Amino acid sequence: MPKLRFPTNRTHDLACLGRLAVDLYAQQFGSGLEDARTLSKTLGGSSGNLAFGVARLGGRSAMISRVGDEQMGRFLLQTLQAEGCDTRQVQIDPDRLTGLVLLGLKDRDTFPLLFVRENCADMALDAAQISEDFIAGCRALAITGTHLSTDGTRAAAHRALEFARRHGAVTVLDIDYRPVLWGLTGRGAGENRFVDNAAVTRQLQASLPLFDLLVGTEEEFFIAGGVAHDLVASLRAVRAICPEATLVVKRGPLGCCVIEGEIPHDIADVPTYPGERVEVLNVLGAGDAFLSGLLASLLQGKDWPEATRVANACGAIVVSRHACSAAMPTPDELAHWFSGQRNPKVDADKTLSHLHRVSAARPVWDDLCVMAFDHRAQFYDLARSAGASEARIPALKQCLVRAAEQVETSHGLQGHMGVLIDGGDYGRDALASATGRGWWVGRPIERPGSRPLRFDGTRSVGSALVQWPTEQVLKCLVHYHPDDDIALRLEQEARVLELWEATRASGHELLLELIPPPALTPDGTADEAVLRAVQRFYNLGVRPEWWKLAPMQPAGWQALADKVARHDPHCRGAVILGLNQPLDFLVNSFTQATNPIVKGFMVGRTLWAEPAQQWLAGEIGDDALIQAVAARFAVLVDAWRARRSRSA
Repeated sequence: MPKLRFPTNRTHDLACLGRLAVDLYAQQFGSGLEDARTLSKTLGGSSGNLAFGVARLGGRSAMISRVGDEQMGRFLLQTLQAEGCDTRQVQIDPDRLTGLVLLGLKDRDTFPLLFVRENCADMALDAAQISEDFIAGCRALAITGTHLSTDGTRAAAHRALEFARRHGAVTVLDIDYRPVLWGLTGRGAGENRFVDNAAVTRQLQASLPLFDLLVGTEEEFFIAGGVAHDLVASLRAVRAICPEATLVVKRGPLGCCVIEGEIPHDIADVPTYPGERVEVLNVLGAGDAFLSGLLASLLQGKDWPEATRVANACGAIVVSRHACSAAMPTPDELAHWFSGQRNPKVDADKTLSHLHRVSAARPVWDDLCVMAFDHRAQFYDLARSAGASEARIPALKQCLVRAAEQVETSHGLQGHMGVLIDGGDYGRDALASATGRGWWVGRPIERPGSRPLRFDGTRSVGSALVQWPTEQVLKCLVHYHPDDDIALRLEQEARVLELWEATRASGHELLLELIPPPALTPDGTADEAVLRAVQRFYNLGVRPEWWKLAPMQPAGWQALADKVARHDPHCRGAVILGLNQPLDFLVNSFTQATNPIVKGFMVGRTLWAEPAQQWLAGEIGDDALIQAVAARFAVLVDAWRARRSRSA
């Protein structure tokens, strides 16, 4: 077992002090940063990645850093919090901006980095604001070497280390040597991993005795030990300063070495734990993933063979992906990785990719009440029937947002409220108004009434999704029956597969709404047709986050639950569609939907068709419209909440 001894009965497993920044990754592979057209935004910074990665693996992590009082700082805080990391010790800087890093992928060996960190917030970490009580509640404290590079950050790091050592927390140094951040290279040379510099070595060595565990690459131990290109000599120099510390040397595909005692004459004599052989896409973030796996495992009480096995797997998975924190694996991914069932080519492992999407932290929607007004043709018909201009429809949909808002307030639907709104001329303003409120927000992609399926406003759904906020769930209605003419069926399936692949790349959730054509569903066969359709799409490899289906009998819902459990246990579940049925019909149908697979309802015309017609005809005003729709929506919310008692 490791000689490191982590205290127990603490509030947090690990506090991470150091760099916390926004990574902006070039989305074009094979070009330099100069030629990148688009950048994707993720959480970054070595300490931020570590806090994120440990939290993702189930650890109770906390972040000690500083961000600007602006949008990028809020993004970092929200991202850490969503993953379960405590951010109470992240200071807010009123004067400085959050640090940024621009990253590219030129080829297998070239990963250009540009650190935009001139006087940035995390390098102004205030030692006086670091809480001794908070650190006393941590089992371990990890610090990045970058925060030993300036007087101010070094003072903050030493203050935190003083508290940690006073209260028996294990102290960890991620050497994390970036010559550009020590002012040793030009600003455009962020990719450079090693510049020999005696002043840096002296600065590091002044702090090394404060650490129980030192982790770094061979080059990072060169700078810590001060003997360039001689690993054993550098390790001996470090050991002379830190006689009791454990040293972990990261050696890329060779794995890692763990040294708890004397340094031998040959590195081959050091206990070495082999790495994973994978095809490298991007080495950036691999070290942070390695340390996340290592510390999460050690804090769980695992020994060196198991902890390094997890650490090497985490590093291997991340080097096979594009991004740092966002690429960090989950426990479910690691279980699959070690199951013996994984694809040796990581980026071709569909199960691993799916688990990465669905087993990470995400908002919980276990009880969902959705007002649907994504309709387009129906609103146009209402306007024509009322003799009104279709130019009034956007204002009508804004009123429906207000009706949804009213019921959210009156019925305490925070965290359970949803809307389904189109993003075209009719619904664009309403959709923008609904997005960002903490609601479940769905948006249609199908061309109304199309069969075979066509996409609305685009022939390239992947291109269209680039412009959609990630929180918007892509909803696709497919008029589909497994007994359709084979040419029609295959074309429909091809479009759904296109949607599936596009959402896997874009990060949007997919809601698949299946309605079998009435001509192919004689009385009593609709449930069977829907279930066969669900099975068909699972057979094709489509695993949407949501199914939207017409009301079924209890046996139908149970059959759906069985299929979901067998094919995709991480599926969000099903929601009930309305099909313009009367309120009483829907209320009664809810009593048949007590199976846990049914998470809620998404109903539209039943709620607003009649009041909207009156509004368009000028018979009622905004307030009357809102009240009428809200009253009907409230009836369904009440019925949904009471369905189990009513069914009994």
